[in-house]
Amino acid sequence: MRALLFAGAALIASPSAAQDHSAHGGHDAQEEPEDQDDTGHGMPEEDAPSEAQANPLGQIRLGPTARPAPATQPQHDHAGMEIPTGPPPPRAFEGPAHAADAIWGEENMVAARGYNRATHGDQTFFFPLIERLEARLGGDEDEYLWDAQAWYGTAVNRVVFKTEGEGEFGGDLEGAEVQLLYSRAIGPFFDLQGGIRLDVEPGTTAYAAIGVQGLAPYMIHLDATAFLSDDGNLLARVEAEHDMRLTQKLVLQPRIEFELSAQDIPERGLGAGLPKIETGLRLRYEFVPEFAPYVGVEYEAATGRTADIIRAAGDDPDGIVFLLGLRAWF
Repeated sequence: MRALLFAGAALIASPSAAQDHSAHGGHDAQEEPEDQDDTGHGMPEEDAPSEAQANPLGQIRLGPTARPAPATQPQHDHAGMEIPTGPPPPRAFEGPAHAADAIWGEENMVAARGYNRATHGDQTFFFPLIERLEARLGGDEDEYLWDAQAWYGTAVNRVVFKTEGEGEFGGDLEGAEVQLLYSRAIGPFFDLQGGIRLDVEPGTTAYAAIGVQGLAPYMIHLDATAFLSDDGNLLARVEAEHDMRLTQKLVLQPRIEFELSAQDIPERGLGAGLPKIETGLRLRYEFVPEFAPYVGVEYEAATGRTADIIRAAGDDPDGIVFLLGLRAWF
C-alpha cells in the first residue's frame, strides 16, 4: 500500500520539476552548453509543422485590441508665410497667345473662337413685343390703349423703339408718344437707356430721355425713365410688374405705374408732384408664349394739383376700369 502512495506522489511531482525556473532571480542558473552542429549527422530532417500544429489556438477568433492613440501632429501656422508677389515668370509668355493653337493650329482655332462668340452672347436679334393692347371699359368713356416696344442688337448693345398711347373708341386720340433709345447692358439684369421721346398728342413735344430697364429682385420687371422736354419741363415715369405663374398657361400679373412732375404743366393738365398712378391685375392665358389674351381690372387716380385740374374740367379724378386685351411677341 505504501508503495502505491509513493508511486503516485512521484507522478505528481515530475511535471513540477520540468517547469522553467529561469525567471526566479534568487537561483543561480547554470550555463547551458552551446548548440552543437548536427549537420554532419545522418539523421533525416523532420517536416515543418503545419499551421494548425504550430498555432493550435489559431482557430480561436480574438477580440478587438485597443490601438495606441496616434501621435498628435504639430499644427502648422501659415499666417507668417509670405506669398511671393511679382510678375509671372518670362517662361509663361513663351508659347502662343492661345495654348490650343499649338495643338490644333491657329487657323482652326480662330474659326472655333468665332463660333464660340457667335453662340454665347454675340448674336444679333430682333424682338418685337406688344406688352398691352387692350380695351378699357367701365369709365366715363370706353377707351383703347397700346404699349409696345421692339429692339434690335446683341445682349449688350441694342437700339430700342417704344410707343404707347390711348384714346376713346369713336373719339379723338388723347395721347401718343414714341421713343428711340440706345440701350447698353450695365450688369446681368439691367440696361442703361438713353435717347429721345416725341409726343404727338396732345401737341408735339420733344424730350431727352434717360433711364434703366431690367429685372429687379423678386423677378420684378422695372422700367424707370426721366424726361427733360424742350420747354425745360422735367418728368419721370416708373413702371413695375411681376408675373405669377398659377399654372403652366395661366399667369397673374400685378402692375403699377406712376408719373412724377417737377412743375405744373397746364397745357397737358398736369400738376407738380405725383400727377397720376395706375395699379391693377391682369390674368392672361398663354395658348402659346407668343400669344396670350387677358382680362383684368385697374384702378387709376390723379392726385394733388392734377386732381384739382380734372375736377375743374368736370371729370372724376379716379375710377376703376375693366380690361380686355392681348399680349404678344414675335
